[in-house]
Amino acid sequence: MTKRKGKPVSFDAMVKFFMMHYNIPTKSDIEKLNAKLDHLENLIKSIPGPVKSKSENKPGGRTPSEKAVLTSSDMVLEIVKSFQEGVGFAEIQSRSGFENKKLRNIIFRLNKIGKIRRKNRGCYTAS
Repeated sequence: MTKRKGKPVSFDAMVKFFMMHYNIPTKSDIEKLNAKLDHLENLIKSIPGPVKSKSENKPGGRTPSEKAVLTSSDMVLEIVKSFQEGVGFAEIQSRSGFENKKLRNIIFRLNKIGKIRRKNRGCYTAS
């Protein structure tokens, strides 16, 4: 075998090469990120409390019972629960008024967490 001529590569240089090549963060990179996170956390803490909505600012705004607003998922779940034998996608869409994509996402989530189940294609029942 022939000997390789030239300068031997130091271990430190090899480590630096791999860290740069594989985008491995250094200690100083992590310290910079932590400083930025601390700054963001302080900004979040300095923000005042929740802002009142326009309806709460009006005299005669919402009563405490009206403040419990149904979410989209709750609305779809109530529609599905109202049908004992199961309800089709088109019926849910017509009653809820949601767009196709939004309704599919809601049904997927409700099915995933087990609140509704798929009876057959396009037909859902409450669990």
